[in-house]
Amino acid sequence: MNLRIALLPLCLLAALPATAATAATRGFEVRDMVALDRVSSPVLAPGGGVVVFAQRQMDKEVTKATTGLWMRNLLTRDMAPPKRLTPEGWNVNSPSFSPDGKTVYFLSAKSGTQQLYSIAASGGAARQLTSFALDIGSYKLSPDGQRVAFSADTFAECKADFACTQKRLDGTKAAKSSGVVYDKLFVRHWDTWSDGRRSRLFVAGLPAAKAKAVATAVSLTDSLEGDAPSKPFGDASEYAWSPDGQSLVAGIRVEGKGEAWSTNFDLYRLDADGVDAPVNLTAANKAWDAGPVFSADGQTLFYRAMKRPGFEADRFALMSLDLGSGQVREIAAHWDRSADGIVLSQDGKTLYTTAQDTGQHPLFAVEIATGKAEQVVGDGSISAFDIAGDTLAFTRNTLDSGDQLFTGTVQPGAPLRAISPSTGERLPDVAFGGFEQFQFKGAGGDTVHGYVVKPWNYVEGNKYPVAFLIHGGPQGSFGNGWSYRWNPQTYAGQGYAVVMIDFHGSTGYGQAFTDAISQDWGGKPLEDLQKGWAAAQKKYAFLDGKNACALGASYGGYMVNWIAGNWNEPWKCLVNHDGVFDT
Repeated sequence: MNLRIALLPLCLLAALPATAATAATRGFEVRDMVALDRVSSPVLAPGGGVVVFAQRQMDKEVTKATTGLWMRNLLTRDMAPPKRLTPEGWNVNSPSFSPDGKTVYFLSAKSGTQQLYSIAASGGAARQLTSFALDIGSYKLSPDGQRVAFSADTFAECKADFACTQKRLDGTKAAKSSGVVYDKLFVRHWDTWSDGRRSRLFVAGLPAAKAKAVATAVSLTDSLEGDAPSKPFGDASEYAWSPDGQSLVAGIRVEGKGEAWSTNFDLYRLDADGVDAPVNLTAANKAWDAGPVFSADGQTLFYRAMKRPGFEADRFALMSLDLGSGQVREIAAHWDRSADGIVLSQDGKTLYTTAQDTGQHPLFAVEIATGKAEQVVGDGSISAFDIAGDTLAFTRNTLDSGDQLFTGTVQPGAPLRAISPSTGERLPDVAFGGFEQFQFKGAGGDTVHGYVVKPWNYVEGNKYPVAFLIHGGPQGSFGNGWSYRWNPQTYAGQGYAVVMIDFHGSTGYGQAFTDAISQDWGGKPLEDLQKGWAAAQKKYAFLDGKNACALGASYGGYMVNWIAGNWNEPWKCLVNHDGVFDT
């Protein structure tokens, strides 16, 4: 493993010459992408001296991947690689530290269902802490480390009787008839079929040393007809413990038969003992409220909120709620970016968040008092981060590397320490296509951005066939980030150049730019694609404009269909992946 010190800003966009190492002999392939080790979920011990992260590794002989936890002592400056923490062969996820930093918690299905486990941060045997009949979907430890809040999918009438839910599932599986009657939406959300269960929150006490795993819990959300966390992509960031451990706040959508077309997620205060009724803290906002984080004294709740009901692509603003007075304030009203998950600084003066920003996904520090936003870590896409005191740990990916783990401090421009290797370091025989961002005047004279990626075997003076990739969403972005679905390096690895345009409707360029696609799917975006294609050919002589293919998925597939009838002249082929014909 190559551990190194890297200074910000990293020169990830250093000119267009290909990034091939001298030993590289081939391009990147789909097989490489599938077999790559993947790091994720970095968490810091409370003192910031240790980082634990998840790493997925593929066993090529049996074509099976397992994910384990690894740790690195950040107080030592040696070149030793991270050490495996969890047992070999276990599949685990969702690491977290105990308040004293001596224990690491995680989820694993080693016992048959996904349960909560612990292991000493110094290593040793893993211990199963829960023994429920159902999978634990997510969890969060109480501030004192004595209890755990967790989610599980249950039927309403079963409440906290997990065996009851499992019995119903077993009965359905054994039934001769598989028909289901639906009287409301969702019937299916993404690829998850509705079977009557809701994701609900529970609280259980953690067992004492040498005691049996706990098998009982208290239900917190029985009275709310909604999912906590939300389905199908929700996680533990959607709920938070109060500092005194007496309550939690969770984001839940309670909309009855209008649920499928509502974005009205509210923040509910839940009694941790399951006695008092839930209290809606954000009823006044009919749009989306999400991601609660308490101040250290429990008097203020920080969160993210949209303003327009029913609009999933609205801007997520940073908010504060005074729990005593009920006063709500937007923290950075003039910062025209949409905030992702937030972490509060130790002194309570700063919110750290990521947000898409002109083709990047950086980490920002936002002053709570003034709303001033400052970039902490820039180029590339931050996929996860954690902060303990002044110590920062994060995973970042780029157009030529999957997630790589770094540590440093929260000071902008501070040195970074690479804890895991880049994709190029993992694959020394592979050359990746160099890339560059460019801009041009698009629809309405607005500045529009795009990326071009060279083929892996680029030679100056030659021309190369082009893959013209169109992103979905439609409110999305093809920026400086790694993808395991639409990865331009898989095309560059086959000798293609790649062009990608962030047309009107893309995210990270201000809310007005994102909103511009509404009711205009085939208008300004198509004009941007046409002008971007012309601008790219003018700027980059190696693009063979007469030997090109346009490809897209979801909205990108819709646009490919639209191109077939409105702009098919330049293309040798069109590829539509799960696109719609009309909207």
